[in-house]
Amino acid sequence: MWKCPKCGRSFRNENQSHYCGKALETVDEYIMAQDEDIRSQLQSVRQALISSLPGAAEKISWSMPTYWNGHNIIHFAAQKKHIGLYPGPEAVGFFSDKLDQAGLKYSKGTIQIPYSDELPLELIAGIAEWCVKTGNHA
Repeated sequence: MWKCPKCGRSFRNENQSHYCGKALETVDEYIMAQDEDIRSQLQSVRQALISSLPGAAEKISWSMPTYWNGHNIIHFAAQKKHIGLYPGPEAVGFFSDKLDQAGLKYSKGTIQIPYSDELPLELIAGIAEWCVKTGNHA
């Protein structure tokens, strides 16, 4: 067992990657904890999701902003070079042509939106709406 010298948590693997510190409790806290230069992009993604998911609750799940209505619908997160959007594998498969047209990288359940690109807010909203309508979710 390995014990993190910063937070004191124990792990099986030595130098296990993890988050030290108090867990973030709200999406506001999550966005404010990110670099200042990407906060407005995260806020734009948030607004697109709020607008397209009027009945969904906003919470932190899996350490990232999540929209929930009886189950997790969709997540997003700040990564080193991109915003990750996590709608689940069915949504990514369904929207693969539109994701290709937008020039976005994606894999099973994950869409990468580079910080340097213009945010495809209509596509993000459409994916979220599709997840709710079809019952496919993250």
